Amino acid sequence: MELQRREDQGLSERKGQKRKLEEETKEDHEISVPTGDARRALLAEVTAQVNVLDSAFSWRESDRAAAKRATHVLAELAKNEEVVNVIVEGGAVPALVKHLQAPPCEDGDRSTKPFEHEVEKGSAFALGLLAVKPEHQQLIVDSGALSHLVNILRRHKDNSTRAVNSVIRRAADAITNLAHENSSIKTRVRMEGGIPPLVELLEFTDTKVQRAAAGALRTLAFKNDENKNQIVECNALPTLILMLRSEDAAIHYEAVGVIGNLVHSSPNIKKEVLAAGALQPVIGLLTSCCSESQREAALLLGQFAATDSDCKVHIVQRGAVRPLIEMLHSPDVQLKEMSAFALGRLAQDTHNQAGIAHIGGLLPLLKLLDSKNGSLQHNAAFALYGLADNEDNVSDFIRVGGVQRLQDGEFIVQATKDCVSKTLKRLEEKIHGRVLNHLLYLMRVAEKPVQRLVALALAHLCSLNDQRTIFIDNNGLELLLGLLGSTSPKQQLDGAVALFKLANKAMTLSPMDAAPPSPTPQVYLGEQYVNNATLSDVTFLVEGCYVICLLEALILAMEKHLVMGQKIAFVVIKILSFFSLAGRRFYAHRICLLASSDAFRAMFDGGYREKDARDIAIPNIRWEVFELMMRFIYTGSVDVMLDIAQDLLRAADQYLLEGLKRL
Repeated sequence: MELQRREDQGLSERKGQKRKLEEETKEDHEISVPTGDARRALLAEVTAQVNVLDSAFSWRESDRAAAKRATHVLAELAKNEEVVNVIVEGGAVPALVKHLQAPPCEDGDRSTKPFEHEVEKGSAFALGLLAVKPEHQQLIVDSGALSHLVNILRRHKDNSTRAVNSVIRRAADAITNLAHENSSIKTRVRMEGGIPPLVELLEFTDTKVQRAAAGALRTLAFKNDENKNQIVECNALPTLILMLRSEDAAIHYEAVGVIGNLVHSSPNIKKEVLAAGALQPVIGLLTSCCSESQREAALLLGQFAATDSDCKVHIVQRGAVRPLIEMLHSPDVQLKEMSAFALGRLAQDTHNQAGIAHIGGLLPLLKLLDSKNGSLQHNAAFALYGLADNEDNVSDFIRVGGVQRLQDGEFIVQATKDCVSKTLKRLEEKIHGRVLNHLLYLMRVAEKPVQRLVALALAHLCSLNDQRTIFIDNNGLELLLGLLGSTSPKQQLDGAVALFKLANKAMTLSPMDAAPPSPTPQVYLGEQYVNNATLSDVTFLVEGCYVICLLEALILAMEKHLVMGQKIAFVVIKILSFFSLAGRRFYAHRICLLASSDAFRAMFDGGYREKDARDIAIPNIRWEVFELMMRFIYTGSVDVMLDIAQDLLRAADQYLLEGLKRL
């Protein structure tokens, strides 16, 4: 995640840098892509300016004026990226590099020079614009530009005038563009000695120079460990941390960017940054008026939070959570993404989880699951995964509809889907003890919509052992059935799905040993024991009458919507076996049933809930079919009439009675 964000930031660095190079030039016009005669005319213009530069390398005032005009013309042309290739083709790079240095003068000559620093500034500006295209970066460096640019950075040691400040700034900007996403040039800058003067310039009085130096260091530090180490060794951290507190948004934006690139994938530097006191000013940037600084600060806090648990706690204690949650409501997608990233890291600590939810982080994170941005969606899901680890958050998850959002969400990447599944599993594992008691309390006293949300969630999350307590003793079933009669198709469907889930749970094996192997010899007790209460140790309730309100809701739903009614009817059939209340009694004997089939053997000697039950509901088989099936089990033969054969075959198949199936 961090790597992707830093790579994305690299792209914004390039665009931001080019924008910065252009913004201070008064004339700002675009030139369309040249073709044919227009291209030849442009190439002729470039060649003419190159000839001027080649012939005007002296301190004569006329030469300096001509060279200044030529660099200005080339820079104006280079503002349009579409004509950069033509400028390079016309031989501008060597000519501009030549004018990055002052013309030679006689020893001891201290006289005022015409246009001193002006030509070098124009050349650096033009080369910086040409370097925006990656394919020209190496050509500029191979022409010797770096050593001259680094020497320009050192001019502040001789004097500090407006002209000196301007040329230094242009040189730093040019280095930024040359080194952008080019690891070899980043290394070359360090080898040429460019990092120490850039660090020194962070303390320069001119804020524009500070920004330019920080921008260059930011680029040089990105994914280059040797550069990072040298920047830290040059004692840049104290000044960068002071810059974080600047009221100038451009200053603290560049400073937090440098620190972010320094600590990325560098745990030792991360520790040094924290030890130097960066944490509080970074937290302060969360409320900056500059959204870029807010975004970088949130990302940096997420990186800080990856160090150790103590750091996570310190970040929260120092007031980071509330502004991070406020950022979740921003229209800026990247700002929300970085905020969710930071909260996700903080939420992996037990002490922080309840606090983040209590301050109001839960609902905006759940809403971000609806985002169409994969990274934002995943960051939100990861944060929710952390919050779900705390028992105090479970009720809040459920009462705001979090379980439904997790279940119904359309997630873009597989990693997010896996994260959501793990979050639901975490919630499920916590539905017991005081958490369950609180949810049952809400089902009794909360407003009806909350009661229904709790019932819906518990249908999916509760254990088999708690079903009767929740849905019979505490009226959870009544709440779900009420949804079937809702005017909202969504609520009807949610209720039907919850009932279906509940029924499936009730009919599954409990976590006990599986049924033993099938018996070998068949035992028939005889006709006299069919439905005989003598020595009976189990009773089947066949064709039971069921909860009246369930049937009423079914009829109402079917009247309103046929298709929905069919779905609900299927659900009702599934749950009748669990919630039946009474039926016609059929007396049976376990020993006979155990010997008859694997199905009954698993029921009474395996892990099914019927193992110890005295009364067992049989809701889905008619009395006459069930009676014939049992007669076959007791006697080994039965007369099958055509009008009942199909139902009897279905029952025989359900209970694995192979002999009856063949018959």
